[in-house]
Amino acid sequence: MVKLLATFILLLLIVNISISSVNNVLAQNSTSTKNPAISNEDLLLLNVNLNRIDTQLDILLNKINNNNNSLIFEHAYIPHSVIYPSTKPIAIAVDEELANNLEANLTEVGIQSRADPNSPIILADITDSKNIINDFYSKLKDTLPAQDFSILESQTMSYLLRDASNSYGLYLNTSKIADADVAKLAMIDYENTKGLINQSNTIFEILKPNMTDTKSKEIEYFITNLNTIIDSKSDNTPEFSRIVSAIENDLNESNNIRIPSTTSTVDPSLQTYYDNIEILLNNAISSIQNGNYLAADKNVSSAYLDNFEYLEAPIEEVNSTLMLQIETNMRENLRALIKNQTPLADIEAYISNIKEDLQVSKQLLGSTNNTSSAVDPSLQTYYDNIEILLNNAISSIQNGNYLAADKNVSSAYLDNFEYLEAPIEEVNSTLMLQIETNMRENLRALIKNQTPLADIEAYISNIKEDLQVSKQLLSTPSTVQSNNNFTLPSSFVTNTANIDSLKQGFGVYTGERRSMGEASEDFKGQVRNDIDSIRLKLDEVISIYNQNDTSQALATARSAYLDSYENIEIPLRPIDPDFTLEMEIKFAELRNLISSNAPPDEIVSKITELKSGLDESERFVSGIGVVAPAIAFSSSFSIIFREGLEAALILGAILTYLEASRNEKFKKHVYAGIVLAIALTAVTWFVAQFIIEISGVQRALIEAIAGIAAVAVLFWVSFWVLNKIETKKWIEFVKAKVWQATTTGSFMVFVLLSFFTVYREGFETVLFYQALFSFAKYMEIYVLAGLVLGLAVIIAVVFIIRKLGRKLPLRVLFGLTMAVGAFMSITFLGNAVREFQELGWISTTPIYNIVPRLDINVATMTGIHPTVETVVAQVILLAIYLVGSLYILFIQPRRQKKIASMRKSVSDNDKKVQKGG
Repeated sequence: MVKLLATFILLLLIVNISISSVNNVLAQNSTSTKNPAISNEDLLLLNVNLNRIDTQLDILLNKINNNNNSLIFEHAYIPHSVIYPSTKPIAIAVDEELANNLEANLTEVGIQSRADPNSPIILADITDSKNIINDFYSKLKDTLPAQDFSILESQTMSYLLRDASNSYGLYLNTSKIADADVAKLAMIDYENTKGLINQSNTIFEILKPNMTDTKSKEIEYFITNLNTIIDSKSDNTPEFSRIVSAIENDLNESNNIRIPSTTSTVDPSLQTYYDNIEILLNNAISSIQNGNYLAADKNVSSAYLDNFEYLEAPIEEVNSTLMLQIETNMRENLRALIKNQTPLADIEAYISNIKEDLQVSKQLLGSTNNTSSAVDPSLQTYYDNIEILLNNAISSIQNGNYLAADKNVSSAYLDNFEYLEAPIEEVNSTLMLQIETNMRENLRALIKNQTPLADIEAYISNIKEDLQVSKQLLSTPSTVQSNNNFTLPSSFVTNTANIDSLKQGFGVYTGERRSMGEASEDFKGQVRNDIDSIRLKLDEVISIYNQNDTSQALATARSAYLDSYENIEIPLRPIDPDFTLEMEIKFAELRNLISSNAPPDEIVSKITELKSGLDESERFVSGIGVVAPAIAFSSSFSIIFREGLEAALILGAILTYLEASRNEKFKKHVYAGIVLAIALTAVTWFVAQFIIEISGVQRALIEAIAGIAAVAVLFWVSFWVLNKIETKKWIEFVKAKVWQATTTGSFMVFVLLSFFTVYREGFETVLFYQALFSFAKYMEIYVLAGLVLGLAVIIAVVFIIRKLGRKLPLRVLFGLTMAVGAFMSITFLGNAVREFQELGWISTTPIYNIVPRLDINVATMTGIHPTVETVVAQVILLAIYLVGSLYILFIQPRRQKKIASMRKSVSDNDKKVQKGG
């Protein structure tokens, strides 16, 4: 469902509003505006999106009235979650009360569509939403002069028709793919197409009275033809597009609108990408003609990844929906057609549509102009540093020192260009991506491969040209003013990361969003490998830094980020973009600490944060899986069952003994002790939780200590249980305790006896669960489920003992609980040792090729980590358990039996001597 909705979001908003063209159109006729605070562009944006919402609401009404619940949630989700947020600020500017009411109603429509689509509530919410939209229409009509409102409606109708054209094309392409989710998506596109045509017709009825009879009849004819194509599901998309264009021309002629020329040429820095895409798409067709679909896929992948990726940002600035349409068509739909080996004719038609969209985008980009003003001084320092470092790189290569050259280029990118990225992205994000890729990846690859100096000089020259273009783009007065947020702090030090600038991020992430664990298996495996590599490099940083080699430590820290973590960001960013930015900041902070010669303790502390973040990164990409939650559940069940069983058995024995000895008057004191113990256990839990929460940076240390404490208690309890494993010994133990209490006659003895019996188990439970929760991240629900089931089983056991008079196989139960305790203590020990390693208290010796590298969740639930220190600690503890169990279960009983036999023999001899005497 997540994938379906994510893709649907991309496909729904097919054509966005080109602000420049809208402004030109409205400016030709606009004479006055009743609300000068709201621009004509914003009014058009609001009107288009209100009509898009209205379209979805009409689709929902039609489904409800026809008792058709299919795809109701999908259509209800989009108005509130996708369309309305982008237009909400404008709606508030027009009428805040109406805007808030519309948002509330659309929210209810979404909720009710999932909860109960047959409820009359959803029908009422849809009706209310449509009434509010009609109120907005009235306000827009009152805001503009009659002629301007006619233009507004005409333009809105044009955009809806373009939406319909694109939706229908997508329907035809996706309906041919044999996949359940894709088929669902195809039906959504088909329903959207019909809805958008109906909405366009509604607008046409408003415009019709002001048109000539000839024009109105012509448009009526065209709309009828569109409906015929849709109803017959004809694949004649060129005819569909031609009719839409004809209607747009009629609408423009009716309003005396002159369409501005789009003959400007595109920026040369972008033209290369367009040329490459053209060549690669043609190559893909040639490959299919030769029956080589694999080669075709490679060409299309290169067209998208190596070229269109760097056109995305500038196209998005002028028409974000067109960008999403081209991106989806190239990245997913076209590749799906190739993967399914769709006939050549269909693929050629699809590629033709992509080329048309690319041509439109190029026309939109053709009006870019630069100025020659000076760049903001706060940014000039970065440009100067990059110039120096790139020149130093060339000098290093001239001296045969490619390693020094790589360090210079890394510093040029990490310590300087990273803080130019945000302002450059605002004016030309594709250029920013181009420079970023060329510096971070391509140039470093040339240096790594020791490419000849001439080639590297030429490449650096190209980078410098792009940097000069970016500087020109940043030199306009408006750009300088808008980028005041990037002013350097007074404490700025050259080649030190500007964290304040970095923390601003690079704009809101607008790409595809994914759920935790929603990544391919290849990505998951690669992320684990990259994380292992980063860990080794971070350990190297500490070692090198302690040797006072700051330069090499900085180079290693840069490599950890550039060569590994940036690979992790690819699958991580769609899952949690904010966390991804946090990790970027932490890596930058580490580099700053190294550059400023910070104390080693601060370096270790920052690396500890990074290592914790690496675990979190792996969890986000890998998800929790199945094995780890199963272990979390069973461990939780075992803890509460064992601790609860011990308390229940002791208390049951006490109560039974009191009843048998006719001392039932003490039972209420036993219950009082139980209540007090439960209350204090709850207090202990909250105190422990509070201490952990306020511990801040020391949290890892406290969790490690708690883990060691849990190991110690489990170890002691396990061998205590072993000593009480014989039923006879167990009964004797309980009777001895109760007899001591009854002989005193004091009720406090029974209160204390039951209190300490329960609280001891409660304290252990708190300790064990705190340790378990610290390791079972994102699996808390499974831990709670194990807790609840364990309590339920204990209650059932108590009922069986007390009411049915059944005896429990204590030897078996205690044997099992001892085994579970041993497993958990070994797990806790492995995790605790790893925590101490992360803190730098214990050395880390990786053995990836000997001990399997488990998924992070399975590793924390078993304590198995591929380091010598964790494995040795666990093996030693396991050996102690085995030797101890062997001694208590076999050797000790034999010795006791032998001693008892000897004593009996001596006693028999004494009796014989006495008789003989």
